[in-house]
Amino acid sequence: MKLVTYLQDGAEKVGALTADEKALRPLPFGDMLAAIEAGVEALVPAGDPVSLADVTLLAPIPRPRQDVICLGINYRDHAQEADRYDKALAKERPETIYFSKRVTEAVPPEGSIDSHPGLVQRLDYEAELAVIIGRTAKNVPVERAAEHIFGYTVLNDVSARVLQTAHKQWYFGKSLDGFTPMGPCIVTADEIAFPPALSISSRVNGEMRQNSNTGLLITGIADIIAELSSGMTLLPGTIIATGTPSGVGMGFDPPRFLRPGDVVECDIGGIGVLRNTVK
Repeated sequence: MKLVTYLQDGAEKVGALTADEKALRPLPFGDMLAAIEAGVEALVPAGDPVSLADVTLLAPIPRPRQDVICLGINYRDHAQEADRYDKALAKERPETIYFSKRVTEAVPPEGSIDSHPGLVQRLDYEAELAVIIGRTAKNVPVERAAEHIFGYTVLNDVSARVLQTAHKQWYFGKSLDGFTPMGPCIVTADEIAFPPALSISSRVNGEMRQNSNTGLLITGIADIIAELSSGMTLLPGTIIATGTPSGVGMGFDPPRFLRPGDVVECDIGGIGVLRNTVK
């Protein structure tokens, strides 16, 4: 099932896409977090189909209840390009790199990425598979991690590279307003074999930049959930962005950063295309 949050007649609603993905069926929940807490079994559409042409899609979880948990340098080819750009970014570490990304409001499909003129130089994109936790997770063993996943979506971890490296930590350079496009939908976990081995790519103005597969994660999703839940409680609706493959702007020689007017498309097979324009 593909789930969306949408705006209709000024009201924010939740629905499930029809098989042809040209319409949706409303779901009886006030928001996506309530739908996630209810569980997949409770997702029974109610009401007549509504054409997508008559609504505006929002990010699936427009206002996450907590910061997004992110993984840094979680594809080996991205580690290599990050090392070429700045050795401090990708220096060898024995443990997984975790950081958080503050999100006041996630950018919707077709929404704008704020370039923050005067503050941001070297604006970059990162296509990522995001995992949505569906059940409270605490001390979850690796073999049971999949049971705690509600679904998956596409996330663009937009990054201000100068801020990211200047502060020697990544929070500020990753968390500016308009830096978290997400969508176009959440695909429930029962639709995707675990662990996900999905094509993941990005395009800028139609040109392919990233092209990989989520099966190549250094730290896999089960290990991520097990490790994080060993010391913190992951609540339903928690978003975990699993990292990006090579092909980001800083990886080119010379680097190819985003400019106002650029159209960025992040595409994950089986989920969809997240398209946004830099303003």
